[in-house]
Amino acid sequence: MTRNRLAIAAAALLVSAAVPAILAVPARADDQDFSLIERGRYVATAADCVACHSVPGGKPYAGGTALQTPFGTLVAPNITPDRETGIGNWTEEDLRSTLRDGIGRGGKRLYPAMPYPAYTRMTDDDIHALWAYLRTLPPVSNAVEANQLPFPFNIRLLMAGWNLLNFEPERFKPDPQKSAEWNRGAYLVQALGHCGTCHTPKTMLGADDTDRALQGANLQAWYAPSITSDSRQGIGGWTADQLVAYLKTGVNHQSLASGPMAEEIQNSSSKMTDADLNAIATYLLDRKPPERTAPTALAADDARMKTGGAVYTDSCMACHGGDGKGQTFLFPTLADSGVVQADDPTTLIRLVLDGSRAVATGARPTGPAMPPLGWRLNDADVAAVVTYIRNSWSNAAPPVGADEVAKVRKALAQAD
Repeated sequence: MTRNRLAIAAAALLVSAAVPAILAVPARADDQDFSLIERGRYVATAADCVACHSVPGGKPYAGGTALQTPFGTLVAPNITPDRETGIGNWTEEDLRSTLRDGIGRGGKRLYPAMPYPAYTRMTDDDIHALWAYLRTLPPVSNAVEANQLPFPFNIRLLMAGWNLLNFEPERFKPDPQKSAEWNRGAYLVQALGHCGTCHTPKTMLGADDTDRALQGANLQAWYAPSITSDSRQGIGGWTADQLVAYLKTGVNHQSLASGPMAEEIQNSSSKMTDADLNAIATYLLDRKPPERTAPTALAADDARMKTGGAVYTDSCMACHGGDGKGQTFLFPTLADSGVVQADDPTTLIRLVLDGSRAVATGARPTGPAMPPLGWRLNDADVAAVVTYIRNSWSNAAPPVGADEVAKVRKALAQAD
């Protein structure tokens, strides 16, 4: 489910399989060390551990990535086997307790930025394989002060109360009414990929709002969209092949991955097996969307639509076209787009203000760029063009105000 993408997920120590019938990698085998280590490597890759536990230009897994949460800053720890600053003195049981219970070595309570509410579903075999792999990493001396939260959030004992209210340890339970592929996908999404960490709305206490699982959430001036089968705001209009293509290459018929998702695809899902990607698609496309009444699009003669249309013609049409369909694999379509029609317009506002570069993968090595327009468009202009895009070409979504744009612009300035 990347540095920014995992801003709420500080330690991406994940897993690979649910039950023996749906494993995509070799089962536990102490007498086959290479196979076990390779399996652990796949676990770490599919989990995108490197995204949180590495900094650009730094040693892999040596920690140091600052993660901005609603409660303050946490820094991802060093998970190399260095005895002084990493996990070199840990046992496998320490890792298991960290992942499943949110309690680190010596009884240290962790924050849910390390998404143990998802990792609690891990199997013993997956933890064993991950542990075997982590022990093979070169030890790196890099002391990290993980807890940089302000008082009183820096008091770890508070997490005992948080856990009582928001966390219940549990293992993954396959659904006997579903296929092995569906269950594998469920496991990858719920635990290994911890997709809900970014795509599920949060409660006021920072816990997943499970009643709205995978329906989209805001983090660090990005909006992780719905990945339910909602045809208007989610991925219900995609086929399984189109979803697999997106996860494998970063592009498909409609969208190009950028921002946190670009990092996830580059580091993780592009390196996963086709079987696992198909399992994810099978599961996600079976996730029933919430019942909702589609909004009515603004009338074309609305003043905001007229202003926004003029800005679009001047600044956007050359790439995205007069029909909003863009160009496949180069400029994403704006028509019938879930991101465009999301209840939360944060991502669309951010892209207009700050631009972005799409992911580059081995299968699609060209990462097209969206130039920033915020330097020459004021908040009212951005609000108008975003409103126009959200209500043209069969799109329908609430209009955007200049105050919403100003809020995103301020967040981007603070991030710099």
